[in-house]
Amino acid sequence: MFIGHFAVGFGAKKLAPRVSLGTLILAVEFVDFLFPLFVLLGLEALRVDPGNTKVVPFDFFRYPFTHSLATGIGWGLLLGLAYFALRRNGRGATVVGLAVVSHWVLDWITHRPDMPLWPGGPKVGLGLWNSVAGTVAVEGAMFVLGVALYLTVTRARDRIGTWALWTLVGFLVLLYAMNIASPPPTNVENFAWVGLAGWLFVPWGYWIDRHREVRGTPT
Repeated sequence: MFIGHFAVGFGAKKLAPRVSLGTLILAVEFVDFLFPLFVLLGLEALRVDPGNTKVVPFDFFRYPFTHSLATGIGWGLLLGLAYFALRRNGRGATVVGLAVVSHWVLDWITHRPDMPLWPGGPKVGLGLWNSVAGTVAVEGAMFVLGVALYLTVTRARDRIGTWALWTLVGFLVLLYAMNIASPPPTNVENFAWVGLAGWLFVPWGYWIDRHREVRGTPT
């Protein structure tokens, strides 16, 4: 799942308006941000495998540290506690921690049975990626709902608050369409280096929220 994770990040603003969109993007995508780094370090691995599913041409055969349920809960606790230590916001810390864990839940829905419950444990997955139409319908609906929820909570303070948000939304949709329509990458290393660029979405989210405010806040 791709824009489905971002949908949770946008929508989580409804539950924790004081948490920046940048932090929420970091939370929902945290394990995917770590995964390419772990691949380059040799800690985890995947292979290019066209036809593995109809949507994603990869075989994720070893990623116990980023994509097991147990370690996902661990990462969620870590980020939630870190947020609480910095902000002293219990509600926000809870939402951040749950947002991290939500990544495993959504991947469990889309992946074939390659999602480990714990490192070395049984692997599960419902396989939504075996249907292109089903995947696009589910993720598209989630994304629309997530952005809509974000808009009910925030309003633009200036023009940057408007166009920076909609540029991000459009860019994510474009990336999603390209990922589905493009041929598989030539090798795993290229995939990993491109994946590291995903960290740039975090400062983009902070930039957006610096130019927006929670509705009801005096201008």
